[in-house]
Amino acid sequence: MSLQPVKFYQTGTFTVGNRLLEPQDRAVQANMQRTNSLNSGHRACQGCGEALGARYAIDAAMNATDRQLIAANATGCLEVFSTPYPETSWQIPWIHSLFGNAPAVATGIAAAIKVKRQKGVIGDVRVVAQGGDGGTTDIGFGCLSGMFERNDDVLYICYDNEAYMNTGVQRSSATPPAARTATTMTVGAHPGNSFGQGKFLPAIAMAHEIPYVATATVADLHDLEYKVTKAMGMRGARYIHILVPCPLGWGAASCDTIRLARLAKETGLFPVFEAESGEITASLPIRHQVPVEQYLKPQKRFAHLFGNSPAVETIARIQAMADKNIRKYGLLAKEAI
Repeated sequence: MSLQPVKFYQTGTFTVGNRLLEPQDRAVQANMQRTNSLNSGHRACQGCGEALGARYAIDAAMNATDRQLIAANATGCLEVFSTPYPETSWQIPWIHSLFGNAPAVATGIAAAIKVKRQKGVIGDVRVVAQGGDGGTTDIGFGCLSGMFERNDDVLYICYDNEAYMNTGVQRSSATPPAARTATTMTVGAHPGNSFGQGKFLPAIAMAHEIPYVATATVADLHDLEYKVTKAMGMRGARYIHILVPCPLGWGAASCDTIRLARLAKETGLFPVFEAESGEITASLPIRHQVPVEQYLKPQKRFAHLFGNSPAVETIARIQAMADKNIRKYGLLAKEAI
């Protein structure tokens, strides 16, 4: 697993002091030779977790493939804020087609590359497809399942901000229970998103028994880069699901993006693990377990749970979800896989 033995932490933070490490142990983002694949000048919101996740992931993929990489992008925040016509912040070959067919487009690119490589026209160029949770868990789900079933040689990365943020913060199948969105109002006996709906796509990807599935957050750069690098060293269909908090849609301070991503993992609400061929091979243990209230309170989308009459039963149900993840994925340090 990617857990680092290094203990040099800056006072009061979890940030590894990269200058204390050997060059080979430093993050790609600490290297002056990083590609800046998603360059400055894009129009993401301040504190955008998706912008961070995409930069970290694609720079790591470029580093792992000797800069021989093509990206296919689904419609969504990432596509909109990075490519307002006629401008682009992408410094790599990049293609956008429709909302739901990024996996299919990436599959076609990979097939064309395979033929050209066999003819000696090009070298070993690799393919990444990427999208948000709307374009991945909902609209692009059929194309993605087909990509998994055929075991196409593509790494698909989902940047999960848990709603359709680009079109006005509507619910997606990745929106958590009790969360307020434009389509899950805080009204009625059970305000916010309903319990018992949605899907956890990493588990569905595992059910396809593809070579590699992993989850990550923008709060642990070394872990994220490790998993992208590992995925690019494999062939076949691979899937990485990255939690990327959205200050606008979550109603959180822009300076809390990394903090919230860390709390999602430390509460157990977002399990961080790896799987190969349908079997979990490693999980990233919780360092300091905290109750779910610490994660929920900084977000206005959960403000209705903490009013004059706190929704004790609802909070308890969310805590039960976190506890289930901790047991299922072995997230406590002594249980970590």
